[in-house]
Parts: sequence; C-alpha cells; structure tokens
Amino acid sequence: MVDAELVRSAQNGDREALVRLLKAIEHSVYRTAFYVLGNEQDALDASQEALIRIYTKIDTYQEKAKFSTWVQRIVTNVCIDKFRKKKETVSIDQHELTLYDVQNVEQEVERAGMAEEVRRAIKRLPEHQRTVITLRYLQDLSYGEIAEVMNMPLNTVKSYLYRARQQLQELLHEYQKGGV
Repeated sequence: MVDAELVRSAQNGDREALVRLLKAIEHSVYRTAFYVLGNEQDALDASQEALIRIYTKIDTYQEKAKFSTWVQRIVTNVCIDKFRKKKETVSIDQHELTLYDVQNVEQEVERAGMAEEVRRAIKRLPEHQRTVITLRYLQDLSYGEIAEVMNMPLNTVKSYLYRARQQLQELLHEYQKGGV
C-alpha cells in the first residue's frame, strides 16, 4: 500500500519520494505485466516502460481514483500495446523450484506443476479476459477498479471474468486429462 503523502511529495518534485514510490510499486507492476503478457522478458520490458510513464506523468495523477488503480491502468495499457504489437515468439522461462527437505519435494513439485498449468491456461485466454483475471486475482482489484483501469462498463468486466473463469476451468480440466 502506497502512502498518499509519498505520492504528493513525488508530485511536488521530491526526487527521493519518487524513487521510493517507484520501488514500492515495481513488484506489483511486474506481476501484472507478467500475467498479462505471459513471459518474463516482455514483462520486464513492459514494467520498465510503465514505470517510466509513471515517473514522467506523476504530476498528472489526480486523487479522483486510488493511486494503485491509476498505476494499474498505465501498466495494463502498456501491456495491451505490447500485446497488439507482439509477434509470435518462443520464450524459455526458467522457474526456480526451492526444495527445503525431502518430505516437501513431492508437494513442491505438485504445486509448481499446478502453477504452470494455471499460467499456461491464462496465456490461452483472449487478451481482455487475461487482463481482467490478472487484475482481479493477482492484483486484488475490485470489479469497479478493474472497470476504471480498463475503461469499460462494470457489467462488461463481470462478463469477461465470468467467461474467463469458465474457460480456465475447461482448460485446466483438459490439462488434467492430458489433452493439451
């Protein structure tokens, strides 16, 4: 959670406050970008671009919306722009698996496998559905905040989430059957 006073200080030209603000939001920005775009390199690029936009446009933020909603709107727009420009590429993501002891190995492997299935399923969703799923479940935004970030009616957000959950359920069921 970002302090409103920190945001105001950054808007008033306090460079140290701006740096602290960017550091406070960078993980959230990357997380959104990763789940929307689906791979580490694109997420890093989008995160950097979004943080630069936030840095250069901090003075345009108005307290009509929560700061986190404003940030998510910027990240989402950067990701949508990248998604539209993106050509089909192959990415090799390395994910570390931390094994603490022999008894936890099986649980960790199973959890990592399930997480990978969910990531693959999310990647297969249409752009808007993938974005609303990311904002709702990974960034914990309310339906209203998602509507504001994506600049769409609340009922459209609900519809996208409903369809996305249905598709995810179907895709995960296919993965469990070994069909995909």
